[in-house]
Amino acid sequence: MKKSLMGVSALLISTMLFASACSSGGNDSAGSASNAGASSKPTEKSVELTVAFPIFGAVPKDMQVVQDEINKITQEKINATVKLMPIGFGDWQQQTNLMLTSNEKLDLMAVFGTSYSNMVAKGQLVPLDEQLEENGQGIKSALEPDYLNAAKINGNVYAVPTIRDLAVDYGILMRKDLLDKNNIDAASVKTLDDVERVLKTVKGSDANFTPLIPGAVGMTLREGYVVYDDLGDSIGVLPDFDNGLKVVNLYETQEYADFVKRMHNWYKAGYILKDAATNKTTQFDLIKANKGFAYMSRQKPGFETVESKSNGQPMVAAELLPPVATTSSVTSIMWGVPVNSVNPDKATAFLNLLFSDKDVINLLDWGVEGKDYVKKSDGVIDFPEGVDASNSGYNLNMGWLFGNQFLSYVFNGDDPDLWTKMDEFNKSARKSKALGFIFDVTPVKTEYAAVSNVITQYKLPIEMGSVDPDKILPEFISKLKSAGIDKIIAAKQQQLNEWAKANSVQ
Repeated sequence: MKKSLMGVSALLISTMLFASACSSGGNDSAGSASNAGASSKPTEKSVELTVAFPIFGAVPKDMQVVQDEINKITQEKINATVKLMPIGFGDWQQQTNLMLTSNEKLDLMAVFGTSYSNMVAKGQLVPLDEQLEENGQGIKSALEPDYLNAAKINGNVYAVPTIRDLAVDYGILMRKDLLDKNNIDAASVKTLDDVERVLKTVKGSDANFTPLIPGAVGMTLREGYVVYDDLGDSIGVLPDFDNGLKVVNLYETQEYADFVKRMHNWYKAGYILKDAATNKTTQFDLIKANKGFAYMSRQKPGFETVESKSNGQPMVAAELLPPVATTSSVTSIMWGVPVNSVNPDKATAFLNLLFSDKDVINLLDWGVEGKDYVKKSDGVIDFPEGVDASNSGYNLNMGWLFGNQFLSYVFNGDDPDLWTKMDEFNKSARKSKALGFIFDVTPVKTEYAAVSNVITQYKLPIEMGSVDPDKILPEFISKLKSAGIDKIIAAKQQQLNEWAKANSVQ
């Protein structure tokens, strides 16, 4: 079975990239290339655009075929062709930095929230506000203004967020077989107290079994249950996504102390994997090996289906926190025009197609119809006869990366109404009061590096419950202060105040 197109979340991508991972549904721009050809003139010479993006694994063997089919569309609509430049995730940072610093031809590229502000500070991206007015009306009609404006830095948009899960909710994913065995109704799990009750029940049925495992390698339990805007890095946060815009030290809050104390109690009771702080095995492999029952994580519509496939058995999700949108959730995956571009007008016109042209999106997402996929019903596709994930010529599987995912077909086995539900998810999400704020660490980069090192030392053991917070938390806080966290928070508060004033946020 083909892995779902929405299989990697924004969080996973940020983590895997820079250590920092979805047919049309509910979107009015489907099938329209609004204003896509605004920059094209009948007599002008066609240009070739170099388009760079990261990929997992090897380049699909039919990438050239897909590129040729895309160029049939772009040649007609914007009088341009594209040269697709897939780069392995492991090489992405180094190779794109080299291209940007050496002024190599590059017209459009994926941009990730973990490096966005730094790229803008270095002058590596073209401001897009005027371009969007002239060549990007399809983008503006498809992307809710609050989400587009979340990418503004000093009043300008330098990159456009892709349309996918722009918000996030947090919850716990549990094995259905063990829920059934213990007569547990997943719908009754709404709070951490409920989670504790379930873990105790599952543990009680097998004393040698550890119920709770990490949600990903290197991910802490606290990162699967977030009740604040991390303002990009959790070094100075906004409690309850508001707090009157007052930035606080997360590690000094009562909420943090209560959480890590609860995790330590769970750990002592045998509810948490003993080597959780050092574990290098994925949650999927742990579940398959019967070494876990559940994990806490970010969630979204369709999450159960994706995770059930990855775990090799039915999984059931329970939402613990409602969906919320922050700058981090929106800007984690974007597209921008580098200053290297020889034709930013055409680059923006092609970007506009990624948000408005269903044919272009499905070529990038799924390949060529009849060769790489066949339509099963309206908006639902599957492999052609004799083709599967192992022999497909185009199994890129990264729809969350390319423009407007709501224009994408849904692969057989996923919810046919997935994109309608995802659109409703985004629109219903609570928006952080600081949505659109991006912290510039430059004034405190020395302290930032030192504080980051301290967090790396303490975060996993204390947030996995394997150390006593009564002893370790004061030590952790003391070292953070010595490293300069108060200076960072003061700088973040000042920048947030200036952002709020400039954007009339009270």
